Amino acid sequence: MPAAIRITDVKKRYQSLQALAGVSLDIEEGEFFGLLGPNGAGKTTLISIIAGLTRADSGSVAVLGHDVVNQFREARRALGVVPQELVFDPFFTVRETLRNQSGYFGLSKNDAWIDEILHELDLTSKAEVNMRSLSGGMKRRVLVAQALVHKPPVVVLDEPTAGVDVELRQTLWKFIGRLNRDGQTIVLTTHYLEEAEQLCQRIAMLKAGEVVALDTTRALLKRVAGTQLVLGFSAGHVPRRLYARCIDPEAAPHAKRVSIRLSSVAEVEPILALCRTEGASVDQIELLGADLEDVFVQIMHGQGSGAAMQ
Repeated sequence: MPAAIRITDVKKRYQSLQALAGVSLDIEEGEFFGLLGPNGAGKTTLISIIAGLTRADSGSVAVLGHDVVNQFREARRALGVVPQELVFDPFFTVRETLRNQSGYFGLSKNDAWIDEILHELDLTSKAEVNMRSLSGGMKRRVLVAQALVHKPPVVVLDEPTAGVDVELRQTLWKFIGRLNRDGQTIVLTTHYLEEAEQLCQRIAMLKAGEVVALDTTRALLKRVAGTQLVLGFSAGHVPRRLYARCIDPEAAPHAKRVSIRLSSVAEVEPILALCRTEGASVDQIELLGADLEDVFVQIMHGQGSGAAMQ
């Protein structure tokens, strides 16, 4: 069985910028997969290559076994992409937009599915409204509907909830979660790391065009961060000897609130004693389990458990 998306040693350069430096990974059918990284990491370039909007300098990408260059028609039919940008035709209503999108895939009798999508994304009341009259959040819902209108087995969501309200986020994830449970493969990029932690079964993290972590969400949380001690200081700062153990060591020298990695809870008292010895006054103490944001910060600062984790 082919992977839903197979990415093999993909490289892409824009003049002096190496956007992708040899990315390889497989996304399996039925996965809810997270693709994370800071701005400029190469996520959107990689998605553009998968979608056929950009051609890689070298390497290959296949969607359900169809090469995105040599078998582009089959690859496009298997893929639905929700872009970051709000791209729309201002001359059509919502329903007309979805019918036109259906027509691109040769679907002339698709109204039943269109009605279901409109209902699931809470767009039914806007079906006959012109696109240019919609709010930004409603336009983003239409982008999601466009990506789903031909029932693609693989869906890529590039920052789908950026700048939208809580209601849309809940509505979207309820519907997308249902599609994933029904067997569709979902690939998500987001800066809302709590979304990725809750939704994604596996996660790849990109940095400077390379995969620096690849593992299940649970394994990343367990292997990278561990228990953390969060300290707030009313006077002074975290002792220098603890900088390397802080989640964000660069900010530690001046931070009034720091998170420190622990091997065990027994380390709490020695750390507090060291703070007292160094003249720092602690007025807040919390013990926390790891979350994906902690993992992300550690890996981006080169403090994870090695390079890519399979």
